[in-house]
Amino acid sequence: MPLSDSPTERSTAATDLLLSIVALSGLLYLHAAQPGGAWRIQLWSWPLGLIAGSAGLGALYHGLVWPRGLRNAVWQALTFLLGMALALFGAGLTLDLFGPEAGRRSLPLWLATGALVFLVSRRWNGLFRVFIVFEGVVLAAALVGYTALAAASALSGAGWIAAGVLLSGIAAALQACNGLRFKWIWEFDHNGIFHLVQTAGLVLLCKGIAGGG
Repeated sequence: MPLSDSPTERSTAATDLLLSIVALSGLLYLHAAQPGGAWRIQLWSWPLGLIAGSAGLGALYHGLVWPRGLRNAVWQALTFLLGMALALFGAGLTLDLFGPEAGRRSLPLWLATGALVFLVSRRWNGLFRVFIVFEGVVLAAALVGYTALAAASALSGAGWIAAGVLLSGIAAALQACNGLRFKWIWEFDHNGIFHLVQTAGLVLLCKGIAGGG
């Protein structure tokens, strides 16, 4: 399959690849910072791995010219991975707020919610907003939760996680600005800008998660 002839699609693919590499690096960093495979680190490894997979598919989706049916299948796969990453992020938040047992009990519910959101958003045209609402709810809850944990000094690294979540929310808002673009060596549209800001947020998240013990 040939490369896309759109400069912004190619830059979006490059930033997706960067995001995937950073997510995988973050996963390795977590295990290096806290060797021994604690259940908390194992749980937080899953959303990072899913983000890496989703961003990797995104690089292929934006960077190559696909037959229409196959392009749609790639989009479906990457959004499913992203939905599951959000669900597991919610499980990690539950663990950090309420303890390991609560995190374990909540895991099936979070996974079922992520799968349901994906199915609903894909079943009917125009309901992708359901996915966006799910993302907004998870990020808002995480921002409030980790800000409270940081203020109470109840979890080491909570301030870094809150900062990463805030950047993730800003990234999502920037992605919604379809006309947004800038040029610095390459030309970037709203998707490429989203990936750059999200990558910075992911670095902060990993630093905070690794410090949470």
